[in-house]
Amino acid sequence: MSREKQGMLVLEDGSVFVGHSMGAEGEWVGEVVFNTAMTGYQEIITDPSYWGQMIVFTYPHIGNVGVNSEDVESRQPYARAVIARKICERPSNWRAEHSLPKYLAEAGVPALSDVDARRLTLILREEGVMRGALSTVNLDGERLLKMAQNAPDMGVLSPVGEVSRSEQKVWTDEISRKWIKHVHYDEGSLEGTPHVVVVDCGVKHNILRHLATLGAQVTVVPANSTAEMILAQEPDGVLLSNGPGDPEQVPEETMTAIKELMGQVPVFGICLGEQLIALAAGAQTFKLPFGHHGANHPVQDLTTGEVAITSQNHNYAVDSDSLEGLPFEVTHINLYDGTVQGIQHRDWPVYGVQYHPEASPGPHDALYLLEDFVASLCEKEPAVP
Repeated sequence: MSREKQGMLVLEDGSVFVGHSMGAEGEWVGEVVFNTAMTGYQEIITDPSYWGQMIVFTYPHIGNVGVNSEDVESRQPYARAVIARKICERPSNWRAEHSLPKYLAEAGVPALSDVDARRLTLILREEGVMRGALSTVNLDGERLLKMAQNAPDMGVLSPVGEVSRSEQKVWTDEISRKWIKHVHYDEGSLEGTPHVVVVDCGVKHNILRHLATLGAQVTVVPANSTAEMILAQEPDGVLLSNGPGDPEQVPEETMTAIKELMGQVPVFGICLGEQLIALAAGAQTFKLPFGHHGANHPVQDLTTGEVAITSQNHNYAVDSDSLEGLPFEVTHINLYDGTVQGIQHRDWPVYGVQYHPEASPGPHDALYLLEDFVASLCEKEPAVP
């Protein structure tokens, strides 16, 4: 590799990784995490929950199917950097509109290929997530080490405001209309169907698409919306979305709204949304050593005993001990480490899951959760998982 095409990543513990620069040029700092998914790199890179994080892909070859405009999960890539053993420059897929390197370069996201991703992953697995500094313009390892060590910790940042939309919007897009037409409903059948207000803490487009496909009218509101503003929309149900960062750093307005909504309207939380429900109820959350980032996590539903293969992306989890004495019970657990994956209020229709039912690793093991949520708002019989 020529020096002008090189890039260097230095972790805060001094570990150094050199690779081939295939994205934007410049310097960045961020939290380094690894993702074990074998597919879906475009969805991962555009997931707002990855704001501020440099993603190490454990799958050795990404970019082979390129990038297209339908598989994005948000308006832009939110990953701070993309790191892999091999990033393909020439995609081979009929849906490809751009190569992954071109897409990342135009979006201002750096990418390092030809990195020893296995060694990097093992370090993160053993030592936990770390801050890192990446440069493609000045490969001075000592300098980058100081940058990494001086970078802000994700636990003190409040990134929800960086990814949430600033204005209320009725959700509709070409893909949703296509799904509605060919899967469940035609557009004319939506009148009188349940109205779901989604609190956007960094919502993935696929959550909105599935809600629309299931027949819901969907309104997306900013994360700092008050309960009064949300209830003014006359929702049949409220969905608290996924999002980045420490749940304890979410804006105070968001937490106040959740507390006031519970008991007045059905509330369903996904990922960060589940953690916010727990915090609003008086429980606590904690940071996992290296997080859950992948599409292969087995989760058991304690109410049925069934196990689903799930997609996950979070660094924090609900402390099960802190739920004692509260009107909530644990409904799902992660079979890898026993962490809480779902909670349910004993009296109110307030519940959440830590994983992503709209993703498709199983491929549809967990989709029933969204189906049940919409069906309950229609006063229909819930779907059978």
